[in-house]
Amino acid sequence: MCIAHLSWTGRCGAGPVDISGNPLIDTYRSGDFFLSAFLSWMPPGSKKILVGGMQTMNKKMYAAVLALTVAWPVHARSAEPVATMDEVVVTATKTAENVHDVPNAVVLKNAGDIEDAPARSLGELLANEPGLDWRTRGDYGGATEEIHIRGMGGDATQVFLNGININSPSVGTADLGLLPMGSIDRVEVVKGPGSLLYGTGAMAGTVNILTKNPEPDKLDMKLGSGFGSEGNYELSAEQGMYVADGLGYYLTASRRESDGFRDNSDLRHNDASLKLVHDKNKLLSASLYGAWIDREYGVPGVKPPDTTQEHVVNGTRMYNADAASLVNEGSDQNFYSALELKSQPLSWLTLALRTDAVNMENYFYQRYNATGAGQETWVTNEILGLEATAEMRLPEGITLLLGSQYRNYDYTNEVGGLDAYGVALAGATNEAEHDVFTQGNYGEAQWQANRYLKLLTGLRYEEHSMFGHETLPRFGVVVTPQETTTIKLGHGKHFKAPTMNDLYWPESAYVRGNPNLKPETGWHSDLTVEQSFLEKKLTVSATYFEWNIDDKIDWAQNPAFPGPWGDKYTPSNTNAYEATGWELGVTAKPLDSVRVGLGYTRTNAEEEQAAGMWRQAQYTPRNLFKGQADYFLPSGLTTSVVVRYVGDRPAVYVSDTATEPQHTLDSYITTDLRISQRFQEHWLAAITCNNIFDAGYDTYTATFRDETLGSTTRQGYPGAGRSAFASLSYEF
Repeated sequence: MCIAHLSWTGRCGAGPVDISGNPLIDTYRSGDFFLSAFLSWMPPGSKKILVGGMQTMNKKMYAAVLALTVAWPVHARSAEPVATMDEVVVTATKTAENVHDVPNAVVLKNAGDIEDAPARSLGELLANEPGLDWRTRGDYGGATEEIHIRGMGGDATQVFLNGININSPSVGTADLGLLPMGSIDRVEVVKGPGSLLYGTGAMAGTVNILTKNPEPDKLDMKLGSGFGSEGNYELSAEQGMYVADGLGYYLTASRRESDGFRDNSDLRHNDASLKLVHDKNKLLSASLYGAWIDREYGVPGVKPPDTTQEHVVNGTRMYNADAASLVNEGSDQNFYSALELKSQPLSWLTLALRTDAVNMENYFYQRYNATGAGQETWVTNEILGLEATAEMRLPEGITLLLGSQYRNYDYTNEVGGLDAYGVALAGATNEAEHDVFTQGNYGEAQWQANRYLKLLTGLRYEEHSMFGHETLPRFGVVVTPQETTTIKLGHGKHFKAPTMNDLYWPESAYVRGNPNLKPETGWHSDLTVEQSFLEKKLTVSATYFEWNIDDKIDWAQNPAFPGPWGDKYTPSNTNAYEATGWELGVTAKPLDSVRVGLGYTRTNAEEEQAAGMWRQAQYTPRNLFKGQADYFLPSGLTTSVVVRYVGDRPAVYVSDTATEPQHTLDSYITTDLRISQRFQEHWLAAITCNNIFDAGYDTYTATFRDETLGSTTRQGYPGAGRSAFASLSYEF
């Protein structure tokens, strides 16, 4: 299969962080653009529009497109079958199982879901699924994208790319904006305590991203190019096949550029990946995967007030009303690789050996608006991992999984000074290098007592070179009283080790890292009921969850490290967090040509910043909703509409003892739309419109100082505004 792809887009993704681990970046919406396209498949009487470039599009025009989509007659072309509970296999639990046998609530996205969804990034695809909160620092090219599960922080979700942990050891989070959507075949989100199998950080759950594989007796080839608003363009290529008996490969590469929605919000992104597989027999199979990502981006900061005047220092424009910084910039260069060997020497025994290597390099160039001076920072993380597992499927429905895992982290932080003209100061570089390691041994036992009852228990013993050890138990029960009903109960201990920034942040007169930190620990429990009706054309799931975290790490003044102007701020084990909540999911296929999905999450997450003073956790909404409707027509037309609601959330408290926020971010609703048409068997045309009603909202806040007025105000990180994307594909 070969696909030539033409597209127009205006979306973005990722960037650097401040001392608290928060990205030092904001965003803003710019002009609204719409690319008109020649759509020969529009209904009689509809105006055919020749592709003519980009022009401003008002809300009435977007509403007309949406109304046209909803009103389109839905006839006979059957959609692909809806995946039911007993048809989907989950691999994120390290043993292949049917999803209804896993004692966790699970979110699954396959290749069809990814292709049909009006999403331009993996974060958008998962946004507002039950229990999932998508956080982004804005709409410019390098804005970071994170997934927060059940109200926990982004560093409580471990993200894996073909089994490789892509969370940054520096800040603890994974940036989903780094990953090209075109190479992804499947996404599995397993919610609930994951520390038993995955160790540190998997407190809220795991996200496992699986890329495309070659298919036997089939040549896959895809070529693509795209152009869009805000100077966006994209080139991509994919090719996969089996070259010999049992030996195949899949290769991907892409390049994308964007000028962004604001000044200094440009992005230059390149990536490539290669997967080799050898699966001739069960005695020995092997896979080798490597991926490379390289990008450069501007870091515009918050959106200043509209009345802000341009500020110039030594002939350099430092900021204006569009961007809090016109000079800050960053770059990332990441390399991921993994080799996995599997063997099934006996029918009941499967052995696996896995090794992976990760290199993450980040560069950040930062200047201060007051003087023009600044600093540049290089941070390098090198991670080496080794894991061995043995899966034994024994008589009487017993399955044992034994594993041992070792990971070594090398961290280098180099800081150099800049003069008032932004030129590097000679001899002003400070470099620090540190390394830590973890070693975990775990065992998990599952017992399928009968067709109605399955029990799970496990234990992990984890050693960390900095803080000692943790013992992590987990328990699970799956009850299936009838074929259409599944009840799941999970309970387990979780923990998160301090990040490299927490431990080794470079010391100054005001701040420093804290090598004396303890890990965050706690318990996570959930109860899920899944029920299908009407021959599984309707599935309803409901989950109750609760969790707690002790010794939460946050920045605070630390008497153990006095400074010239008072105690220095360091990461400290000062806080506690807890939450309870509900998740509700509904999927339905009322007609062969219609598919509907609904998701709602209610989260009561609270933080204790001072003893006995509990308050709603910052930036955590109590209510999240997602509705999606897909239409399939016999003419080859597919339409997908997604509506998301995010409730209001506290942004700033004036002190640790305050229980009411000083500033609250308002709730908002976004609507996304994708229309695709297949014609002449080989061609596929599509238009995607994101945030079609141009809803304005902020995702985070930060302070901005106007050096001209000498005033400091708190400004927002605006979320992504309206954008459009058109594509044309050819398959053979």
